[in-house]
Amino acid sequence: MTGWRTGLAALVALMLCPSGAMAQTSGLIRLTDRDDLFGWEAVGRVDLGRDGYCTGVLIAPDQVLTAAHCVYDRAQRAIGADVIQFRAGLRDGVVIAESGVARYVVAPGYDPAAGMQAENVRRDVALLQLSAPIPAALAAPFHLAGTLAPGQRVSVVSYGRDRDKAPSWQRECGLLWRSQGVMGFDCAVINGSSGAPVFARDGGRARILSLVSGGNWDGGESRAYGMDLPEIVAQLKQDLRAAASRPLAANPGFRRVTVGGDAAASGAKFARP
Repeated sequence: MTGWRTGLAALVALMLCPSGAMAQTSGLIRLTDRDDLFGWEAVGRVDLGRDGYCTGVLIAPDQVLTAAHCVYDRAQRAIGADVIQFRAGLRDGVVIAESGVARYVVAPGYDPAAGMQAENVRRDVALLQLSAPIPAALAAPFHLAGTLAPGQRVSVVSYGRDRDKAPSWQRECGLLWRSQGVMGFDCAVINGSSGAPVFARDGGRARILSLVSGGNWDGGESRAYGMDLPEIVAQLKQDLRAAASRPLAANPGFRRVTVGGDAAASGAKFARP
């Protein structure tokens, strides 16, 4: 137990200390046109009523992964599912599809008041159940990644502050380290990137390796932190099934949207070490 705690303390220190030897991030590509968005439709903006927005990604027609801290307000109170909206493929007021949220579950042990501690990053995952499924023909859900290849390169699709009207794709950044269920990346993240999927390429299809929990972009070098997902997601799916007997929140269901104004979100949610 002592060795585990020592390792965890070292991991926290590593999260807080940038290294000049780490790789620099590459540029961002704005996915503006429908052709640009092709293949990334399942990534969307999670609008949180008046509490801002995060990024989320479909892993099933009616299930969206995002960061757990996104579903808490500034007083660390859980946000009602009925005010949450998932907007798949949102770009300049046009979405592929959108749906309200019926319910959600948060990884056991996550503490909204604990901030960017390594133990909290490991559990910074929420699973949203949509009020109505979004057809896979419109937005094909992503699968989780399996084993990591040596020297794994990754990519991130996210909505961020000052770029929240359309997703930005960083086509390549690096997995810098991985320890005790937490990962560090040199990917470009900012407010609003919370919950953004970190993709690893597996053959011809991108798969979700992690989610952005938080990060730091000071000093000219971006750092992002995420978590291992397979065990947490399996637990969250069980918890969501267990919660299925509860009454659904009153929230609009699936809508396909082609034209319309994009209501300004009140602010991006993000966690910084």
